[in-house]
Amino acid sequence: MSDRGYRRPRALSPLREHLRDTFWFAPTVGLLCSLALWWGVSALDAEIVTHLKDEQAYEEVGDLIRFADDARTIVTTVSSAMMTFIGVVFSISLVAVQMASGQLTPRVVRIFVRSRISKLTLTVFLATFAFSLLVLTSYESESDPRRVTSVPLLQSMLTLAMVGLSLLLFIAYVSSTLRLMQVGPVVDRITHESLRVVGRMPGGVREELSLGAETARIGYAGRAGVLREVNVARLVRVARRQEVVLRLIPRIGDFVVPGTPVLAVHGGASPQRMPRYTISVGVERTPQQDLAFGLRQLSDIALRALSPAVNDPTTAVQCLDRIVQLLAAMLHLPLGAVQHRDGGGAVRLVQDGPEWTDLVDLAFEEIRWCATRSPQVSRRMLAGIDDVVALAPEDRKGALVRHRELLVKAVERTVPDVIAREFALFPDRQGIR
Repeated sequence: MSDRGYRRPRALSPLREHLRDTFWFAPTVGLLCSLALWWGVSALDAEIVTHLKDEQAYEEVGDLIRFADDARTIVTTVSSAMMTFIGVVFSISLVAVQMASGQLTPRVVRIFVRSRISKLTLTVFLATFAFSLLVLTSYESESDPRRVTSVPLLQSMLTLAMVGLSLLLFIAYVSSTLRLMQVGPVVDRITHESLRVVGRMPGGVREELSLGAETARIGYAGRAGVLREVNVARLVRVARRQEVVLRLIPRIGDFVVPGTPVLAVHGGASPQRMPRYTISVGVERTPQQDLAFGLRQLSDIALRALSPAVNDPTTAVQCLDRIVQLLAAMLHLPLGAVQHRDGGGAVRLVQDGPEWTDLVDLAFEEIRWCATRSPQVSRRMLAGIDDVVALAPEDRKGALVRHRELLVKAVERTVPDVIAREFALFPDRQGIR
């Protein structure tokens, strides 16, 4: 198998993935940074006053006191209003997330949770609030330039700068949230993540490999959940040290429970237990190594749009646009079992993956059952299948042709009128122009 340009999937970082799936880490770090920043800036303010007093520049110290007193009103207003502002903004955001998950699919909530702009905005908002409170503690009741020890000059200026940054981030956050409430940007994000997984898949031609007799199986001992990622490099090193070939039994995206066989060992001595930090299990699927997850999400959005409660065939057409794009990108990709080799070229890990037929079924099977009620969707599906068939090699046309024939038969059974049936079976890339 030629692996020119192939890079193994990056090493697992369970902590990093956990932190990306949470909303508390970045704001907590922001609060700690605001405390450290206040401590450093307050020390600089004290140094400035001390230097001016050493130079007997009491008039300049008085000017600083007057400026700080004027800025104190703004700092007080910021400290009292920022928390209310945060509550209102993120209450609206929660409503927006709920609407998006209801109209599209609950799987898109992770896009909001992992959004960098959302976390950055909350972090800066909370840091501004905390910093403004700390600045208020730096104000002294003493107004005599000869007796004052510190004037929060830099602290006040930095508070104003943080307020300006908060306003800019608020604009960016609202813009980003509104975009993620639209179908187009959401399906584009899903497609982009899926194409990155496709780009990391090894190329070349799959070789038929005899693994030899299976000598042992290693069970899973962690908490139940969805298999999200595999640390390929670590498993290859373990297999090389043991002089064995490991075969991953479940696919990425499968649900595993304690005791489930995860690794099959072929040849040599078996590892005593599952090597640590080699697989990542979570509560839901992620797109990092899951080739089929993008198609699953697009299919879910299309099915929700075609349900009688929503009845939005145009959204289903947008999903079919991206499904066709993903299938076209996977056309010449070797699918099925992926063989990972060590530095000497020996196969050490075999990882099962979806076949081409599995991906085509995932893309079209469920949508086809609902497409007969909407000529817009049936026309777009026929055009999409025809486009992929025109690009596909001979060995991959069969699954596509099968779905086309099934769709035609389903429409013929559902639509008795000849004219209406001909209209519903006319391929159109826009559905209905």
